[in-house]
Amino acid sequence: MRRYFGGCDVGSTTGKAVILSEGEVVATSLLPSRVDPQETARAALDDACSRVPELAGGASLTYLVGTGYGRNEVPFANENLSEITCHAVGAHRCDASIRTLVDVGGQDVKAVALNGDGTVREFAMNDKCAAGTGRFYEAMARIFQMDLEAFARLSLGATGVVPITSQCSVFAETEVISLISKRHEAADIAAGVQSAVAKRIFGLARRVGVEPAVTITGGCAKNAGLVAMVEKTLRVRVAVLSVDPQLIGALGAAVMAERRYAADQGGRKP
Repeated sequence: MRRYFGGCDVGSTTGKAVILSEGEVVATSLLPSRVDPQETARAALDDACSRVPELAGGASLTYLVGTGYGRNEVPFANENLSEITCHAVGAHRCDASIRTLVDVGGQDVKAVALNGDGTVREFAMNDKCAAGTGRFYEAMARIFQMDLEAFARLSLGATGVVPITSQCSVFAETEVISLISKRHEAADIAAGVQSAVAKRIFGLARRVGVEPAVTITGGCAKNAGLVAMVEKTLRVRVAVLSVDPQLIGALGAAVMAERRYAADQGGRKP
């Protein structure tokens, strides 16, 4: 009988699920978070399972690992693990050369140094302020009256960088509004926003040690302007992973589910 292993990542803005079978990704899900983290987890997992005929027909996952800020709200998981561990495992699964990853999530930013086997060597985390997170970018996009994708590309057309000096997300919003009213070029202001976030990331990454290959995970990894500015600030190329960067935590959780089951079976492969 074919076995299926699940990873469910309950984030602040999205719920993600990945299902593995025989070492391959067979289904994924990415949904907006609901008010109740448990509902988010169930919705993401049900959506992923609906894409696998056997699971949709009533078969059960062999092992499930929950992760993310709401991991303790996944009571139907066999085990819950930190998102730091799961992002490291997921990134390593995609590219074994990754030694440094930056996870830019909805409400926090983490820098993680990896060992050669994908385990966590060291990490640093900014969870005291929303500046530089997905929520921050949502606020910036609203100020510029455009969607997130358009704002992410805006800075790529900049001819200069208008510095954003505020370290607080609330004050930064006020500062950006003021700069717009002073008729600064929108692209140059956006470049200032991206530069401010990249410098914040640089500070975290320096604490754990920047060693290539470097990658970015989380929804903000899809922000082309941020990736370009991080490459400029850290003076490294950001590796693009083969899996949607928002799914890396859930992928790592699913890989850990495989490993935990194998360990329970005395080391035999699932």
